[in-house]
Amino acid sequence: MGKEGTQVPISKKFEKNIEYLQKELRIEKNFDVVHQKLDHGGRKIGMFFVDGFADDVSLIEVLKSLNLLKDNELDNNPIETLTQTIMPHQEIETSEDLEEVIGQLLAGHIAFIVEGSTTAILVDAREYPARSPEEPDLERVVRGPRDGFVETLVFNAALIRRRIRDRSLIMEYLQVGQRSKTDIALAYIDSIADQELVERIRERIEVINTDGLSMGEKTLEEFIFGKNLNPYPMIRYTERGDTSGVHLMEGHILIVVDGSPSVMICPTTYWHHLEHAEEYRQKPVIGAALRWIRFMAVFASLFLLPLWYLAATNPSILDGRWAFVGPDEIGEISLFWQIFIAEIGVEMLRMSAIHTPNALATALGVVAAILIGDIAVEAGLFSVEVVLYLAAAVVGSYATPSYELALANRFFRVAFLIIAAIFGVYGFVLAVTLWLILLVSTKTLNTPFMWPLLPFSPKEFLEVLVRSPIPLKDRRPSVLNTKDETSQ
Repeated sequence: MGKEGTQVPISKKFEKNIEYLQKELRIEKNFDVVHQKLDHGGRKIGMFFVDGFADDVSLIEVLKSLNLLKDNELDNNPIETLTQTIMPHQEIETSEDLEEVIGQLLAGHIAFIVEGSTTAILVDAREYPARSPEEPDLERVVRGPRDGFVETLVFNAALIRRRIRDRSLIMEYLQVGQRSKTDIALAYIDSIADQELVERIRERIEVINTDGLSMGEKTLEEFIFGKNLNPYPMIRYTERGDTSGVHLMEGHILIVVDGSPSVMICPTTYWHHLEHAEEYRQKPVIGAALRWIRFMAVFASLFLLPLWYLAATNPSILDGRWAFVGPDEIGEISLFWQIFIAEIGVEMLRMSAIHTPNALATALGVVAAILIGDIAVEAGLFSVEVVLYLAAAVVGSYATPSYELALANRFFRVAFLIIAAIFGVYGFVLAVTLWLILLVSTKTLNTPFMWPLLPFSPKEFLEVLVRSPIPLKDRRPSVLNTKDETSQ
């Protein structure tokens, strides 16, 4: 019995090869792994395939071709005859290693073992189960394409190539997982991307030693980037083909994982998580306005609640004109616990919405609005101001384009609130200072997380603040160290 990962040469003894494959693939126990006994051209042929992966049309064409074989036609050079004469219309590979045959077979190939030959034929006739491309829920736009990535690697690669027809676009194939053997594509434009960066990512993927990627691209991210105690995302996810294409042309590198509709963009900075395709689908002035509104929403999601709490509990820090900020009646529960309970309640509602069927989602929203917005206030559990400012902070979180960034900001909002409640104004200032130090000191693949603010690059930071017209963006981001710095 061969050990996974070792080479097992194909023997000249046909029955020995068939017995090995039957044993390793558990043919008698698996209903979907098929072994078909064939006899064509005067030779015995063993055909192996996974039923759910084999395209019926391709399979029928292969069998028709084999039926055309005459007696003794495979006496001389059977592999060459089959690959170049009988089945040349198929995408064909050959292998002399039974372990490689098993790996390719489980990935969807049809394997042919020919009597008297030490070479196996692998026919790529894969047809993975797949859904049709749809617009991603998290990245909707008013104007723009409605197609999004799906769970099939080949389809996602085609969606990217549809937008970038550059001969130097590379789709490099890798595999991760001793047991899952998950297919991965490393996508980059060879004439633009920094080869040192490509090599660094490739090396980090190749050294991964695990049974499989249990959570797909998220597990891969944790292996590549680490930084488990830092809640901020080290890469950006997208399900849009146009967004992926734009980042490739800037010099970024994509990691596409089979089985996931999310493509990983790296390296990215804090500001990449605040960009949205909608800004570039409108006029530059409108796009800039949308971006600033989004910046204000992100600021509100982070600081609005802690700042309001400090103002409400320390009226002396506000000018007389702002006296209305504090609550008229605090209620039976302290202000901190009101906000904290409301935060937990909103998080519970978010989790409930994820697990609630679409048919019941409206009912859930109505119940939540009644409980939090009306009954809780009347019962004295919350003050009206708590509901108001919490709602503004939550809306700011939902306006954040990156779901991962929104969760990280929410984590720090609660942390700021707790520190403000315990240590007051000075504690809050110190917490914000430490938060800024965390952001400034964070790097992703040696790319500063806060670039172009720190280190400061005036022109490129201006492009972060203002959505400039595309004809004026004639240079690629300098931090990516691209081969071709100009885009026009």
